[in-house]
This record gives sequence, C-alpha cells and structure tokens, in this order.
Amino acid sequence: MVWKEICAISITAIVIILALPAVSASSDSLSDLRSLVSSFDDPRMGAEDLAFYLASHGFDAKPKGGFVQVDLGGHAYRLTPNGSAPGLCNITA
Repeated sequence: MVWKEICAISITAIVIILALPAVSASSDSLSDLRSLVSSFDDPRMGAEDLAFYLASHGFDAKPKGGFVQVDLGGHAYRLTPNGSAPGLCNITA
C-alpha cells in the first residue's frame, strides 16, 4: 500500500515538473542584451564582473581573458568592457 502511494506521488511530481514551461532567461534576443548593457555605466567593471552581471540576468556568459563570450541562439558574441565610454561594453559578433 505504501509503495503504491510513493509511486503515485512520484509520478505526479514528474508530470508536474514536465508540464511546467522551461524557465526562459532574458537572453532570448540580442536586443535584450543590448538593452541590459546600455542601462548604466561602470568604468571599473572588468570581464569577470561583466560575466557575473550577465549570468545573473540569465545570459550564458563566460569570461575569456579581457572579454566575455555570450552565446545567444546559436551565435557567439564578444563583449568587451569599455571603461568610461557609455554603457558597460562593446558587442561584436
């Protein structure tokens, strides 16, 4: 009897988890990325800080030396912190 209840609860939990939509991050488009990095300036932000900031906003960001690589929809973008220039970084494909 207990085994049947455990199985029923497990199956119900699996069905609920599979029915929930996948969490979609804000990284769906390049325009979302551009909007995020142009929202404010931080002249002291380096590649590590930028990667952390982007990852905390749902982007697949990895620091690679002096720049950050962001994968968006099968395309890799290179984001280079821009110091005192407007925005947080420059984006190149």
